Amino acid sequence: MNYEEGYSENNGVKIFYRDYGPKNATPVLLVHGLGAQLVHWPEHLIDFLIENNYRPITFDNRDSGLSTRFKKKPSIVLGYLRYFFRLPIKSEYTLNDMARDGINVLNHLNINQAHIIGTSMGGMISQIICAKYPQRVKTFTLIASTASVPGPLNGATKEVRDMMVSRSRTTNPTMDEVYQRELKWVGLIGMEGKELDTPKFREDTINNFNRIKDVKDGFGYARQLTAILSSKNRIKKVKSIKAKTLLIHGEQDPVLNVKNSYLMNELIPDSDLIVIPSMRHLIEEEIFDQFKDKLKIHLTT
Repeated sequence: MNYEEGYSENNGVKIFYRDYGPKNATPVLLVHGLGAQLVHWPEHLIDFLIENNYRPITFDNRDSGLSTRFKKKPSIVLGYLRYFFRLPIKSEYTLNDMARDGINVLNHLNINQAHIIGTSMGGMISQIICAKYPQRVKTFTLIASTASVPGPLNGATKEVRDMMVSRSRTTNPTMDEVYQRELKWVGLIGMEGKELDTPKFREDTINNFNRIKDVKDGFGYARQLTAILSSKNRIKKVKSIKAKTLLIHGEQDPVLNVKNSYLMNELIPDSDLIVIPSMRHLIEEEIFDQFKDKLKIHLTT
């Protein structure tokens, strides 16, 4: 698979991107979620876009992958306590800053307008892109996300939340620790019954680990999570979205409850919702096969 890589910049923050080309195809900006690197986008989604004459562009959010890392060590336990008691939370940056990072990737590549695909936290960031920079958006695809601040009624289950807190407090884990964590995490939020402990899964985990092995900071995940917890709800922003929007959500999502997408379907004027019974929070190939035809139609409208 051919692609070009480089950095864009937003007020001193360097964002690492990957541009799959071709340059004359319609661009699609993909915005990933909490703690994810650009390499975590599934190959079957990237291949689908290329095969249908689109130009996928992925990037590492700030504090992940090869993009700029920040320095403060936040307390997620304290952050959750302040969040549940509705007290203000300080974060080093905001979801608005992260939305601007995405826009600056487009600016760097001299792209005026693109389709936007966002998942989970990337969906939150993408909502801001679509509301604040409507002239830059062709269509919006919003996967497994929310317009509200995640809480006990619409957010992660206790098991998922405990794993998120644990990861946010872990620095510089070994390769084996990362592999065991990934097995448990993907088993928890991925499709039920799928075999994970395979040579391919191990190879991908090792490659993703090695990609950032020289990054000596383990708190990027915690800082991103703090940015989510400190954010305000985006109800007004979502209501203002003008782009044609396709919402996709798993009925069994343990990270962000499917009720979030039912609400956003009501809020976004020109939106359609697909709820997938067997889907949790990830976009496995078996899950993607259930909505790729509708995505193809959506991207051509």
